[in-house]
Amino acid sequence: MSEKNATSISSQGKLYIVLGFLIMICLGTVYSWSVFRLHIEELYGIGSTLSGLPYMTSLAFYALFMFISGKFLDRYSPKLVISAGGALIALGWISAALAPNILIFTFFYGVVSGTGVGIAYGVPLAIIAKWFPKNKGLAVGLVLVGFGLSPLVTAPAARQLIVSIGPMKTFMVLGLSFGILLPLLSFPLRYPKEETKSHSEIDDKGMNTKEMINSKEFKTLYVNFFIGATIGLMMIGMTSSVGIGFSELPPGTVYSLLPLFAIFNGIGRPLFGWLTDKTSVAKAMTYSYALIMLAAVLMLFPSSGSPLAFAVSFSIFWLNLGGWLAIAPGATISLFGPSHYSQNYGVVFTAYGIGAITGVLASGALLDILNDYRMVFWLIIALCMSGILFSRKMQA
Repeated sequence: MSEKNATSISSQGKLYIVLGFLIMICLGTVYSWSVFRLHIEELYGIGSTLSGLPYMTSLAFYALFMFISGKFLDRYSPKLVISAGGALIALGWISAALAPNILIFTFFYGVVSGTGVGIAYGVPLAIIAKWFPKNKGLAVGLVLVGFGLSPLVTAPAARQLIVSIGPMKTFMVLGLSFGILLPLLSFPLRYPKEETKSHSEIDDKGMNTKEMINSKEFKTLYVNFFIGATIGLMMIGMTSSVGIGFSELPPGTVYSLLPLFAIFNGIGRPLFGWLTDKTSVAKAMTYSYALIMLAAVLMLFPSSGSPLAFAVSFSIFWLNLGGWLAIAPGATISLFGPSHYSQNYGVVFTAYGIGAITGVLASGALLDILNDYRMVFWLIIALCMSGILFSRKMQA
C-alpha cells in the first residue's frame, strides 16, 4: 500500500470516528431519561417502578435489535441502516408525546424508539473496528464517547425545552431532530475495501457465532457484561431520584451535575478500551468492579447527604457504565476475532438488555417495597464481589 493511500485511509478513518461520535450523541439520549422521569411520574400519576418502564424497555429493545440486526449490518449500506433506525427513533419519540397513559408511552418510547437505536448503534462500531484493527479498543471507545457524552448535550437541551414548551412537546422536537440528523451524519460512512485491510485482519478469521457461544470465554464475558450493565443502567436511571430523594439535594443541584456525569461516562469508554487493549480483559473488569464498590460505599456513609459525596459516587457509576460499553466490544474482537464481529457482538450485547430489565426492576421493587436506597447500594456491592470472582475465569 502506498504512503499516499495509507494517509487517505487514515484520514477517512478519523472522519468516520468523528461522524460515529456525533451519531452516538443522538442515540445516547436514552441516558437523559432521568430528566424526564419525575415529569412522567407526575403526568401519569405513577411510582418508581412504572416510571422506569419506558427506560427499561428502550434499553431492552435496543439490545434485542443489536442482536437481530448484527447479522445484516454487512449486507446493507451504513446510510440505509442508520436512516432506518433514525426513522424509528423519530416515530417513537413523536408518538410517545401523544400517549394517553404510561403503557402506550412505553410502547412508543421503549419498543419503537429502542428498536431504532438497536438497529443504528452497531453500524459505527462495526465500521470503526474494521478501519482500526490494531487499535480497535481505543478507536471503538472514542466513537462510544459520543453515547456517553450525550447527556452533556441532550440533558440540558431537554431541560430547557421542558421549561419552555413542556415535556411532551420536547419529545416531539427531539424526535424530529433525530429523524433529520441521523441520515445526514450517516451519508459518508463506508466499510473499508478489501485491499485497504491489513493482511493480519484478512487472515484472522476468528470464531463464528456458534463457536463463540460454545466457548468458556463467551460465558465469562457474558455474565460479567450482564453484571456491569445491570449496575450501570440501574444507577444512571436512578441518578435524579437518588440525588433528590436520598441525598436530599435541590433538583437544580442534581440537574447541574448531569453534564459532569456525562463527561465521566464518555471518558470511561476510551479509558477502559485502552485498558482492555494494553492489559487484559480480566484486569479491566476487576478495575471497574473495584471502582463501583468504592462508589457504593461512599453512598452508604452518613456523608451521603452531601453534594460532594453524591457527585463523586455518581461520577464513578457513570464512568464505569461507559467502561463496560468499551470492555465488551473490545473483548469480543480480542477473544473471537474481527471477521464475525457484527454478529458476535450482537449476541454479547443481549447481556446489556437483560441487565437493563434486571437492574431497573430490582431497584424499582426495592424502593417501592422497602423505601430504602441503601439496599440498592448493598445489592451493588454484592454484584461486584460476584463479578470479581467470576472474572478470574477470563484468560484474555
